[in-house]
Amino acid sequence: MLEPKDLLLANEHLRWSNRCWKALALAECTLLLLVMLFGFVTAYTARMRAEAAPQDKAAEPSKSQLAKDVIGTWAFAGTPDDVKEPPEGGGHYKYFTGKHWCVTKANTETGKVEYHLGGTYTLDGDNLEETIKYATETIAGQIGQTFKYKIKVEGNTYTQTGVGNPYNEVWKRAK
Repeated sequence: MLEPKDLLLANEHLRWSNRCWKALALAECTLLLLVMLFGFVTAYTARMRAEAAPQDKAAEPSKSQLAKDVIGTWAFAGTPDDVKEPPEGGGHYKYFTGKHWCVTKANTETGKVEYHLGGTYTLDGDNLEETIKYATETIAGQIGQTFKYKIKVEGNTYTQTGVGNPYNEVWKRAK
């Protein structure tokens, strides 16, 4: 027959085993709840992103006609009160890509670049804002500055009128 001491030991072992099973069951329930919570948060986030994103390209607003017309290469033709035909050899060009712009001025006789600068731009209606992100040493002091203009494109002529700056220029579409 078992001694009371052995019965106490067996009882303690059963209690310990029971506590382990309870702890394990509690850990599994906690893990299951965490997995369910993670799944819910992931699904909710995906749903919110899907609702916030445009459904298709047709739903996105299209670029204005002016935004399309400004894209390209332009040769400097002067100022609004003194427009000339750009020289045959070029030498002073402005480029728009849809997000980026740059201006390069080179000596028409030697081909050496006098200055080059560019960066990003935004167009809201006929309001253009150019931010200078890079420039040659001669005009590097303008890096980081933003210049505002009123612009128009009529046929092959691009005109910008400085808003708070003196850069009133006319450019002809490069051929």
